[in-house]
Amino acid sequence: MKINIYYGGRGLIEDSTLYVLNCITAVLEELRIQVERYNLYEQKSNITVLSNTLKEADGIILAVNVEWLGIGGFMHQFLDSCWLYADKERIGSIYMMPVVVANSYGEREAEAMLVKAWEMLGGLSAEGIRVFVENQAEFESSTPYRSIIERQAEAFYRIINQKGRILPSSDYVVKKSMPVSQPIDLTPQESEQLSKYVSDDAKVQKQKKDIEELAELFKGMLNTESGVEERYEFEKNLRENFKPQGKDFKAVYTIFFSDIEKTLVIEVAGETLRCYYGEKKEGDANVAAKTTREVMNKIVNGRTTFQGAFMSGELTCRGDFKTLRTFDNIFTFDILS
Repeated sequence: MKINIYYGGRGLIEDSTLYVLNCITAVLEELRIQVERYNLYEQKSNITVLSNTLKEADGIILAVNVEWLGIGGFMHQFLDSCWLYADKERIGSIYMMPVVVANSYGEREAEAMLVKAWEMLGGLSAEGIRVFVENQAEFESSTPYRSIIERQAEAFYRIINQKGRILPSSDYVVKKSMPVSQPIDLTPQESEQLSKYVSDDAKVQKQKKDIEELAELFKGMLNTESGVEERYEFEKNLRENFKPQGKDFKAVYTIFFSDIEKTLVIEVAGETLRCYYGEKKEGDANVAAKTTREVMNKIVNGRTTFQGAFMSGELTCRGDFKTLRTFDNIFTFDILS
């Protein structure tokens, strides 16, 4: 699976759209999804042919920053090129999630414009993220806000993975009545000749470096200290249904229960199983999940599977997706009919 991100802002450090995109990218990459980002302000010389990059995408994210009004000139140019040159049949199977961050009034209108444009192109639109940011530091350091962004990224993954149905829109009818333009294939030399503008590479590289440093700073703030070991209520179910996967298999699962604000740690090392309430540093767990005790009870009593809870949205998860799927092999609870 591949998801392309098209960022239509100016790449300024104070643009919180970049923070949102970094959060989304981290979640998608942990789900083993190939993510490629196109900063339109860096692509001024070939925005016209960027529509060709849609060919191999299963989903896209259109991201803009509303500084004073509308979605901005770069995104307008990109959508224009999609209308003129993109393969409309291919667009018909691509899901789009809009991301709109506003510093002034107008985030709803900007989101509606992105959705309408994409649906008129024949594409499929998913629920997006729109937010007004008054205080950048407060927004980007908020754990609850980050959790909302991460959940939306997971939801976007699910709708693509499950090929979710989208309710029909009148924009599709409008699209059918319009003349269909044929996609064009251009050589790199032809693409270069389409524009006289050249990006300021030195400025771009400096801004990218500053953004990466900020992302690392906020990532470090989310790390937690190790907790104290203690027994927990699900130990009996887990031990009775434990099926070792071989002497060399090792995995650490953490499951945070939001209703009691405790973290269940499950450590598997060959034929050894260790379970307790405690904490693990962010990088120490192969899979970090979040759910409620009620959902965990459904899993250990065979009313659903770990992966089934994830796919339904009852459980959110970050980490190694292959190890996530292995949970249902390690613990074979009898599924109730």
